[in-house]
Amino acid sequence: MWRGVPGRLRDIVQWQVAFWSHSFVRTWGSCGEAMTEALSAQAEAAGGLKALVQQNGDAAKDTSGEPLLERLELAAVEKQVSESGEPAQGGEEQLPGNGEQVPAPSADSGKRKKRQGATGERVVPPPKKRRTGVSFSDEHFAETTYYFEGGLRKVRPYYFDFQTYCKGRWVGRSLLHVFSTEFRSQPLAYYEAAVRAGRLHLNEEPVQDLSIVLKDNDFLRNTVHRHEPPVTAEPIRLLAENNDVVVIDKPSSIPVHPCGRFRHNTVIFILGKEHQLKELRPLHRLDRLTSGVLMFAKTAAVSEKIHEQVRDRQLEKEYVCRVAGEFPDKEVICKEPILVVSYKVGVCRVDPRGKPCETVFQRLSYNGRSSVVQCRPLTGRTHQIRVHLQFLGHPILNDPIYNSTAWGPSRGQGGHIPKTDEELLRDLVAEHQAKESLSMLDLCDGDLAPGLIDSTAPSSELAKDSLEGLSTAAQKIDGGAEAASQHLDTAEKAAKANVNQETDPLCAECRVLRQDPLPQDLVMFLHALRYKGPDFEYVSPIPAWAQDDWQED
Repeated sequence: MWRGVPGRLRDIVQWQVAFWSHSFVRTWGSCGEAMTEALSAQAEAAGGLKALVQQNGDAAKDTSGEPLLERLELAAVEKQVSESGEPAQGGEEQLPGNGEQVPAPSADSGKRKKRQGATGERVVPPPKKRRTGVSFSDEHFAETTYYFEGGLRKVRPYYFDFQTYCKGRWVGRSLLHVFSTEFRSQPLAYYEAAVRAGRLHLNEEPVQDLSIVLKDNDFLRNTVHRHEPPVTAEPIRLLAENNDVVVIDKPSSIPVHPCGRFRHNTVIFILGKEHQLKELRPLHRLDRLTSGVLMFAKTAAVSEKIHEQVRDRQLEKEYVCRVAGEFPDKEVICKEPILVVSYKVGVCRVDPRGKPCETVFQRLSYNGRSSVVQCRPLTGRTHQIRVHLQFLGHPILNDPIYNSTAWGPSRGQGGHIPKTDEELLRDLVAEHQAKESLSMLDLCDGDLAPGLIDSTAPSSELAKDSLEGLSTAAQKIDGGAEAASQHLDTAEKAAKANVNQETDPLCAECRVLRQDPLPQDLVMFLHALRYKGPDFEYVSPIPAWAQDDWQED
């Protein structure tokens, strides 16, 4: 640190540090007097340093070539700011409201801006600072409403903004290229029509041409007409609630949190909209088709405490399921490793390359065709119970994935799958597309990649000419809605929008008549019966299909 600095200069600097330490202690007794003395001493020290530097010339420069005097003066100013609590002239400006600091503008900053603008390049604003830990608000809940029909909970179609910052692989590519390669749910003609309708925004400015090249930190916003799949109308029952946790009995078919096509038809949104339970933290996962005990923490401290118990294997989990065939009467332990085949489709299988896991099974009853089995997973892998039961040759009776003929004649028993992973995924998707049940795989037609199966999405059949006419109609609708809602608050806007936003000229889904699933088709025979920790235990009622007197159709 002191290399190249004369001994006399080093002594003066060390003396100044000692003086500042002494003056800081004195400020506790007399802040004003101590500050006056400190500033006076600093001025004297700076004067002495300046004379010394002039005397020693270049000897008072460090290896970077920056004059040491300027660095010491800057350090003194920074110390003055930190001790006095007031910004010094020429230091940093405090941004109002957010507590962040930005450097004060320098004399040539204006010149740099002029030079940047003179090139004619598109300037990208700095990315917005995202607020972490903020839950969904009343504004989100007011986007649309529920209605109930045929034993199903349905969501009225609504407008929604998909928002994202430019991904690294998109930089230097045009919007046209990105839409054509990564957003194949709609034909390019749709995006061209969306541009004319003002539905696409780049950095909050309407996109005029899809040939625009993306840059780092570009912010994209795409307004779409959103349809959500129906879920069961069975209500969410509260098993317990206190200052720490909320525990519910989750019905089958309802996802825990927004994902894929689901947003309002999720546990998080239903609890927020119908039970005023907000800012909840899920403590464990349940598959969308799995029912039973689901726990949420109300605070970060409780969440961390229970997650630590999970990591230490202090949490006991007990499930019940109904499986095909006669399950062995004795206890069965399965330790086969599980590998994720596809995160997109949500498919796993037993594989030596997979993650280690363990499940303990015990048969509870057998009715001559199917068995009720108690399951105790000792680890928490994705689809662990379902995959292990398939491997044992007793898949869950109505499992839409692991009790499918797409796995081959043995349906995956013993890990025997006479096809590649790509062939397996293709056959699974084809089977559910034929049954019009892609939602059971959490997929829609637009999610299908050409490698899996040829998409027959209605949107792909739209002609460019028809979309041009529809975009004109969409412009009129969007413009009229914007003008009518300029002076309305969020709730009033949502109420008015619900009346008019159920159909949209650009939305292909609006022109498709889909058959609703039957409520019983949304139930899978897997239920989280009990969760027990060191200081808690929550149990849900046994479902009807697990009763001894249940009869199969």
